[in-house]
Amino acid sequence: MEQHPEHVTLTVDGPEGPRRVTARYVLGCDGGNSFVRSALGVGTQDYGFSEPWMVCDFRFRRPTPVPYALQLGDPQGPTSIISLGPAHHRFSFMLDSADAFATERDAERVWKRVVSYLTPGDADLIRVATYTFRSLIADDWRRGRVLLAGDAAHQMPPFLGQGMCSGFRDAQNLAFKLDLVLRGAADEGLLDTYQSEREPHVRAVTEKGIELGHLQTLRDPDKAAERDRRLLARRAEAGAPEAIRLPGLDHGLFARTSATGRGRLSVQGVVDDGTRRDRLDQGERTTGDPGALFVHDVDGTYRDWFTDLSCSAVVVRPDFYVFGTASTPDAAVALAGELLGTLRKEAALPRG
Repeated sequence: MEQHPEHVTLTVDGPEGPRRVTARYVLGCDGGNSFVRSALGVGTQDYGFSEPWMVCDFRFRRPTPVPYALQLGDPQGPTSIISLGPAHHRFSFMLDSADAFATERDAERVWKRVVSYLTPGDADLIRVATYTFRSLIADDWRRGRVLLAGDAAHQMPPFLGQGMCSGFRDAQNLAFKLDLVLRGAADEGLLDTYQSEREPHVRAVTEKGIELGHLQTLRDPDKAAERDRRLLARRAEAGAPEAIRLPGLDHGLFARTSATGRGRLSVQGVVDDGTRRDRLDQGERTTGDPGALFVHDVDGTYRDWFTDLSCSAVVVRPDFYVFGTASTPDAAVALAGELLGTLRKEAALPRG
């Protein structure tokens, strides 16, 4: 990988041998062992959470009632169960050591572990692998014209189920900013807001995942029993499971005024344009002209959201985070002007 003032050149292996690829920007989405991160010489911060687990993937032969998502805090063997889609399911088992994998990977032993949920008549065992769950965050997510995303930029334990979700958020954040830069609608300095927005969010999610991981993987039976009593008491007092609330974003492409809702995720409601009923962003994809679309708020999702934010207008970014809110027509025009000015776009804004 070679960086130049106006482009990056990659030399890659292909079916017909090495070849060179040139691009204005390169995204390193190449996993925890990222070549791109190493080539940049970017270091990482290690939170110190490192555990060996065995991951077992199954493909269903027939419909089977397996828990969609379950974190099992059994001190004899912490287990994670998660759906990988309608036809596949994953069981992950904490190992006493990485050396145990050579023995525990045996198919017969795996089936004994899942016998309470699956039999060979229900599914095929298609993959057994070992992973060391880690908690690492790259020091720099951008060096010149090269950026890191997903596991190349951060690795987190899976106890919140947010590893791939965080990669999706990285991609959404980068996609619309790169689009603006490549079209000349924004200066390339906009790309510096990528890490300033995403890193605090990733750190908060990683730290919460580590906290839950320590709770789930208690191996001392007495401590595990005390954990269970404490958590069940909290649930009984609340009357419902505790909600996990992920943080919003800040320190980036947002309105200067810190109005209620800025940096939060927007809502996604059902609307009706008189010809079809669907989620709001589906109408945009169909018409290609969201500015000309008038829609009915079918379930009152947006009415309730605007009431909660005490506003009458919201500017939502392409990655679904709120750029800013306004409570009067003049404030809404000023908010739109601020956004367009930030992106170096000139436009005539209507008044009234």
